[in-house]
Amino acid sequence: MFLLRNRKNNTLIHDRQDFGARLKSLLGFRPRNLRLYEMAFIHRSASFTLPDGSRINNERLEYLGDAIIDSILSEYLFNLYPGAGEGFMTKTRARIVNRDMLNQIAISMQLGSFIVSNTSSTSASRNLYGNALEALVGALFIDAGYEKTSRFFIEKVLKKQLDLNRVLEAETDYKSLILEYGQKNRYPVSFNFSESPDPVTLKPYFTVVLEINNETTSTGHGVSKKEAEQDASIRAWEQINATA
Repeated sequence: MFLLRNRKNNTLIHDRQDFGARLKSLLGFRPRNLRLYEMAFIHRSASFTLPDGSRINNERLEYLGDAIIDSILSEYLFNLYPGAGEGFMTKTRARIVNRDMLNQIAISMQLGSFIVSNTSSTSASRNLYGNALEALVGALFIDAGYEKTSRFFIEKVLKKQLDLNRVLEAETDYKSLILEYGQKNRYPVSFNFSESPDPVTLKPYFTVVLEINNETTSTGHGVSKKEAEQDASIRAWEQINATA
């Protein structure tokens, strides 16, 4: 591991030249603020406290990166599929930012060699890879701005690490995922429908409110009950994964 903790003053020490070189190879350009990227790879299990009481880990950058990735993907899919509806783009984005997918991408990018953590190699700790990818995007956004971050994510992540056609071909039953989530956590799950005619076609148009553990989690729409259920389930699944 290139990053170590100094036991005397609880700070991190490492070969900054090596870290900077490997980071440049990963990003495709020389980063400016190395400290941001160092923080991006510190899992909360390896957090340390500065003299002023500040806790150092990648959680804040992960939060920011998650939002930036959603924005990049939304713009990318909007431009890539000019005739696609909201449901298709939401479903496609959900498949890409799925926690398992982000973990696989991060592992393929060999981000594990950068990560500092005190967790064991269990399924519960696998999310630290995807979390580190999000934190890296957050750090890159602060260091280099949106356009450069978007270019990196599209060229180095989406196009290089992801087969979008295979993602689209892989049908995911999000309603089943939500039902399994509710069963696993002993949460009641309900889909509450309402129907109204589409103002243009006058055909039936369905709205469903998804409640998990007696709380409204998401709302979905569609020309059939099944489509509305899937739309609501996708949105709920995104929220669940965002807090995983």
